[in-house]
Amino acid sequence: MIDSSADGWSFATAREPARFGAGEHDGVPGVEHAMADGGTLCGIPEDQVTRYRHLFASQDPEACPQCRRQAAAAPTEPCAQERLHDLVLAAAPGQARDDLLTGLTQGAKVGLWLHGPTATLARHYAGLDTLTEGAGAAIDAFDAATTIGLARVEDASWCFLVVLPHDGSRPIVARGPRRPD
Repeated sequence: MIDSSADGWSFATAREPARFGAGEHDGVPGVEHAMADGGTLCGIPEDQVTRYRHLFASQDPEACPQCRRQAAAAPTEPCAQERLHDLVLAAAPGQARDDLLTGLTQGAKVGLWLHGPTATLARHYAGLDTLTEGAGAAIDAFDAATTIGLARVEDASWCFLVVLPHDGSRPIVARGPRRPD
């Protein structure tokens, strides 16, 4: 949500540390390594590492010191607002799209962003019945796909739904009034 405490917020100030998967060198338990393409940041080849289903945590006492240093030195990554902004640029022009783009540049809260089976997302996460603008296009997108992506964004007045079709179609921006907290 955008408020006066967001003064000074920008994509540059909201960049996030780089994230890496975690893994362990086969036969060398007790040390977690940061995974990159082809192996670990400290140089262990991929075929000698068992990958874990969580992210590398530099602060963990079991973190490889060399991976820790390299992870800290890695370039930062765009925040959720910047990543979504870049996708929404491809949406059809309109007031809802423009208001969402403005909100994202000011730090509007990306409360949810996921991909999955359309029926599940429509039933539990989309909030299609709360939309007052763009509802028809959003519903049509959900009806036309078996899997889809969606993001929910809140700013001071609106709750936006961004529908991200997997077929390469343009994102769809819809919105409804923001519910009181």
